[in-house]
Amino acid sequence: MTAKVLESFGGKLAEQWVATLLTPAFIFWLGGFVTAIQRLGWNTLVTRYTAYKEPLQIAILVGALCIVAATAFAVQRFDTPIIRFLEGYWYPWLRPVRQIRIAHYRQHKQALIQQSQTLRTQEAEQKARFQALKTIIETQGADSLTLADKDEYRQLNEQLLTPTQQENLVRIRLALHNLPANTDLMPTRLGNILRTAERRPLEKYGLDAIICWSRLWLLLPEAAKKDLQNARADLNNAARLWLWSILFLVWAAFGAWWAIPLGILSALFAYYNWAIAAATTYGDLIEASFDLHRQLLYQALGWKKPDDPNEERRVGQQLTDYLWRGF
Repeated sequence: MTAKVLESFGGKLAEQWVATLLTPAFIFWLGGFVTAIQRLGWNTLVTRYTAYKEPLQIAILVGALCIVAATAFAVQRFDTPIIRFLEGYWYPWLRPVRQIRIAHYRQHKQALIQQSQTLRTQEAEQKARFQALKTIIETQGADSLTLADKDEYRQLNEQLLTPTQQENLVRIRLALHNLPANTDLMPTRLGNILRTAERRPLEKYGLDAIICWSRLWLLLPEAAKKDLQNARADLNNAARLWLWSILFLVWAAFGAWWAIPLGILSALFAYYNWAIAAATTYGDLIEASFDLHRQLLYQALGWKKPDDPNEERRVGQQLTDYLWRGF
């Protein structure tokens, strides 16, 4: 039966069907099919299907594939709204939850800052201790130090912080790098990563990424555009998988209890293991685009880019106002 379907549609179209089958939409409908088997029984479904004539059997298979493709296309239209939802742009009735989450991230950021300051203080103290031991060695000789002081000097000469402290400092710096100012905090981790990418060009160059991005995009080299498109597609795919995972829970209403853990695990994977990483890459590429190609924006508009960083921030704000208001 499968060979006849493939022959009727041709080689290239068959490849398109195979590509469609490998999407989350197919997994979703496969879950519905398994649910049907669970409720009606395999023998009952096979008996009903084989009772139809062969042309109708082919039509049923083609119709099923069309449903998979149509739903995949329909869900794809919701990529942007889903990403915005995962960022934390929630409806008014979720505003209290939003405020609680923002307060959580504000406290989390403050805790990270305090931990960073503590490690920096420890690093400064260790550096001062190293300089004191070094001075003793230079003035009085190494023999004037005790064995414990010599071991301490050797360890401090290799590294001021312990490996654990260094790992914590790197982790803290990375976490703070992906958190915007307190006034711009979002209620989700994904939202904070993307909000940081939006705000950093404004902080560094006075250029509002939301206003300037569409203009800068038209001027970027093709290689940079391709990398950005791939990163954005990766983020869209993660958001799409998250939505399909939530929709997969619907089969639990038809008695498929196993759909609940599978859907929840898939949604958690899509968000924490896929969307977060994709958003980080996408945000870094947006920031890099402004770092490396912002002069193209000045050149295209006939503005002179200042060499002084402070002056550039001021002129960048003027350029943003010009693009937004026309003056």
